[in-house]
Amino acid sequence: MTAFDYLSVLLSIVLGLAITQLLAGFAGMVRARDRMAMYWPVPVQMAAVFLITVQVWWALFGLHNARDWTFGHFLIVLMQPVSLYLMAAIITPDLSGEGPFDLRALYFRERVWYFSAILFAVAVSLAKNFVVNPGPPRATDMAGHAVFASMALAGIVFRGDLAHKIIAPLSLFAYAAYIALLFVQMPS
Repeated sequence: MTAFDYLSVLLSIVLGLAITQLLAGFAGMVRARDRMAMYWPVPVQMAAVFLITVQVWWALFGLHNARDWTFGHFLIVLMQPVSLYLMAAIITPDLSGEGPFDLRALYFRERVWYFSAILFAVAVSLAKNFVVNPGPPRATDMAGHAVFASMALAGIVFRGDLAHKIIAPLSLFAYAAYIALLFVQMPS
């Protein structure tokens, strides 16, 4: 067993918890549909978080050749799944209880925390790229991080409904484009 094999277990568990949170949350939305006022940016953001969580799991395989692990390096890498779990937990509405539930009100109550978690994820990803990965990040990777940070800042700053109805599908599209440009094949 290599160091990466050992360390990747915890990374996979945390990423699995994020995916579980999203899937259980979506199932909860389906079950509570008669007690819930739908706000479509919520499931779109949940889909975006699902997509980026799977992408991070896919991309982490690129670290399998790393040999000189330090606790600091591992902590930086671990913070990426942790930030994704926080994104998943914050965007997924808690629909336990009797309701009725207003997804729009729940979304806007957690908006600053959710988009702050995205900023944290972007910062951790950049730190990982500079500290753990050898060599400078690709320009397209840096541009993607800039786009994600800009959308997160917009989500924090703009309080209007229209802005968030633009940010949600734009986020999903940006994540999909980022993956298509950089992560179609398994990292070597």
